[in-house]
Amino acid sequence: MQKKVSVPVFIGILLLLTGNIIGAGILGVPIQTGLAGFFPSLIGMLFITAVMLFTSLVLSNEATRTHEENFHYPSLYQKYLGNIGKWAAIAAYLIIFYGTLTAYLSGITTIVIELFHPPLSTTWILIIFGVTMSALAMTNMEILRRYNAVLVVLMLAAFVMLITMSEKLVEPNRLLHQDWSFLPSTVPIIIMSLNFYNIIPLICKDLKWNADATWKTIVIGLFIGYVLNAIWMQISLGSLPLGGDEISISTALQNNYPATVPLAEKVNSPMFTSYSLIFAVLAIMTSFLSNGKGLMGFVDDLLINHLKFSKKSNIFVSALISFGPPLLISILYPNIFLQALDIVGGIGLVILFGILPCLIAILRPNKTFKILGVIVLIVFCFFLLLELGHELGFLKLGPKVEYWKYNFTHK
Repeated sequence: MQKKVSVPVFIGILLLLTGNIIGAGILGVPIQTGLAGFFPSLIGMLFITAVMLFTSLVLSNEATRTHEENFHYPSLYQKYLGNIGKWAAIAAYLIIFYGTLTAYLSGITTIVIELFHPPLSTTWILIIFGVTMSALAMTNMEILRRYNAVLVVLMLAAFVMLITMSEKLVEPNRLLHQDWSFLPSTVPIIIMSLNFYNIIPLICKDLKWNADATWKTIVIGLFIGYVLNAIWMQISLGSLPLGGDEISISTALQNNYPATVPLAEKVNSPMFTSYSLIFAVLAIMTSFLSNGKGLMGFVDDLLINHLKFSKKSNIFVSALISFGPPLLISILYPNIFLQALDIVGGIGLVILFGILPCLIAILRPNKTFKILGVIVLIVFCFFLLLELGHELGFLKLGPKVEYWKYNFTHK
């Protein structure tokens, strides 16, 4: 018999899930989806939500069925797929962790520079943020966990203020643009904006391995994530011109800007700028710290249990391996925010939480799971091929040439 879950615990877990969804991904969604159009992006996001819901069910079922306190995805995939599954998971994990931390550093630095123009170079701001966040991630995380609900509520409050202040700028006709041919390029950022897979084991554990409560939490959490992303897209795409203006979606896309940068310039209000910074700092800080701590634990596990190092690595060695590469990449490529999110969503997340869970579903005895597993596997393999083709230069995804030529300079 499944243990009952109290309402406060359920709400707390739902806030945790929502806080994970609202992060760097949502900052990039309007810019990446804007050229495809509002309604095509809504439909695309609905389809992606559905396939993510299926793989979430596969992974949550595994966690609630095993009741393992220390549930690790590489071990899960090794159980079903052998060493190939384990090392595929490890490689995907490194792409996700390093890419995400790089995007966080690049995103927050871009926001500070573009909105506040501080008398410091990009490199120094990156170093300050990188060292500060890394140092916090090396400390005890109990305080952050204890006050996570408060931080999420503050972040949501800032998000609501941003929406309220920019709603007056929305022009409905801007939401009518449609370019379905550009929609495939939005897949990685949409996956990134709805990602919460890393906390599925924690959700299952805190809900006392109650499969029904877990499934309900995931469904509601993804629904909230869809609605928040939809509102944010409606505000941004309705407020910003597609092109022909220094403050536009096309300019932000070309410069790898988070959505808060052009919106703040459009609203032109010190209060809006302040809320933009509060929202971005809370979204990125909480995500950086949780992902940074997770990366350090993953590096320790990789060194000791998989690469067979004789003893536990020194915390500073672990921190250097964890935070050194993202900081270095951010310094070398400071405007990599959107591209880093694309790589994380289109390659890392697609492999670790899309393709591999589908293979588990196919191997399970349940016939329905097998059929759905094959269908969703084809979808995620298509997503992966799209992103690899784009990153390797074999596939050029761009908006309609006619639209760029005739409309960007007149809207």
